[in-house]
Amino acid sequence: MDTENEMRLAYLIGLALGDGNLSNPNGRATRLRITCDARYVRLAEDIKNVMRDVFPKNKVSLVPKGMKCFDISVYSNRLNAVMPWRVGKGPKGVQHARVPEWIRDNKIFSRECLRGLIQTDGCIYHDRGYLMINFVNNTYELARDAHDMLCALGYRPNFITLPLDERRSKYTVRITRKSESQRLLDELALYKS
Repeated sequence: MDTENEMRLAYLIGLALGDGNLSNPNGRATRLRITCDARYVRLAEDIKNVMRDVFPKNKVSLVPKGMKCFDISVYSNRLNAVMPWRVGKGPKGVQHARVPEWIRDNKIFSRECLRGLIQTDGCIYHDRGYLMINFVNNTYELARDAHDMLCALGYRPNFITLPLDERRSKYTVRITRKSESQRLLDELALYKS
């Protein structure tokens, strides 16, 4: 696989770790579904395009889920080899899904994966005039990977743990420094539209 294809796969893995789901509804091929808010037309187009790029021989489908969101999906048995969690073994959090090492160890691939993670499980907002970028997830290992990749890229993110109950927590990785927030926005070409 060449660097361009690995970059696309790293981006798709970030998107999938954020809002993706694996299943095998027909018993023959694994299906990746990424849920997207209907307001984010540009993001939906990017998800469809990266699925087509990574799986050029497979059909990419858009399935409405009511008025507010839809699933973008692709069937492929290659998914079992490239996604960092497995069908039938429980949700990503139960499987402690995390960013694959080949992505974490490479700054170019880390950027692409972070872009996908933030576009799906992140938010970009202003608070008291300051630009903030968050990545929020219920899987400690995944949140820690996002934190560590940001550190490796030269950022100084905060890592916040919010207990939800005695067994679950929510983890937030936040970039709050004004210069770092804008640099990350630019470096990852972040948007949610």
